[in-house]
Amino acid sequence: MNYNSTSQAEISFELINLKKYFPVYKGIMRRTTGYIRAVNGISFKIRRGETLGLVGESGSGKTTVGRAALRLIEPTDGQSIIEGKNIFTLSPQELRRMRPRMQLIFQDPYSSLDPRMPIGAAIGEAVLEHGIIPKRELRDYVLRIMQSCELRPYQYDRYPHEFSGGQRQRVCIARAFALNPNFVIADEPVSALDVSVQAQIINLMRDLQQERGLSYLFISHDLSVVKHISDTVAVMYLGGIVEMASKKELFSSPVHPYTRALLAAVPSSDPDNKSKRVTLSGDIVSSLDPPSGCTFHTRCKFALPKCMSEVPSYDEVASGHFAACHRTGEI
Repeated sequence: MNYNSTSQAEISFELINLKKYFPVYKGIMRRTTGYIRAVNGISFKIRRGETLGLVGESGSGKTTVGRAALRLIEPTDGQSIIEGKNIFTLSPQELRRMRPRMQLIFQDPYSSLDPRMPIGAAIGEAVLEHGIIPKRELRDYVLRIMQSCELRPYQYDRYPHEFSGGQRQRVCIARAFALNPNFVIADEPVSALDVSVQAQIINLMRDLQQERGLSYLFISHDLSVVKHISDTVAVMYLGGIVEMASKKELFSSPVHPYTRALLAAVPSSDPDNKSKRVTLSGDIVSSLDPPSGCTFHTRCKFALPKCMSEVPSYDEVASGHFAACHRTGEI
């Protein structure tokens, strides 16, 4: 998948050199002593109707990317372009008008729902706020949205605690889709659910995507889930993207040692599959004081001397396949 040749009309969402640094304060005077580089300059594009899966260990910056991309937290630098508009430069009034077109599905459905509000009201609240439909039509509209998300009409007046985890996530999906978005970020939407329920939610999201022509940024640490839903996969490590390719290319021909380690850790259902184990030494290092050169060199058994001092360039190693590694093609 070669994004360089993709026309701008096909692009639903584009992130350009996104950076998000969090200041670290110390002392009584709250003096800034450093910055946590949670996201350190990443870029990608998502075509209309397609899904980009963003994967990596906890602490790699995935959730920060999602929140900063929608300007739920203010970015340090970069551009987030939705429907041809850089939302980082919009006024509060302009941003509010854009909000229905871009939605976020949270990881924990229970904490993202008001326990004192029936789910019908929760789904319809933002619909009324943004004037999507007249108030007199709200109930019928919400019931149609609920039906499309496989929720029953009698559940309209029920409260979040009366639902299972999978049902609550359906409510959150219905709440997001009720605003007719073009772009949806799903932040670990199935990680808290049973495996059988995960499959149901993923299939629901795929069906809604096909019906509405939506684009997804699907954030997850579970590569088996990402493989099921994504068209393109980007692998994050310590605030940066180390490899990105089409799903087929990345799973069949990974080139970065970190990607290989993640793929080797995925359990296989085939008892005769004796995949070679790729081990990593140590834990992910701190974004407050990242290593010089390649940020992965402290855990990489293939590291060269120059990996400790030179930042690898992010190059196209095959058509639509990008990676940042000094030893691309050698391992």
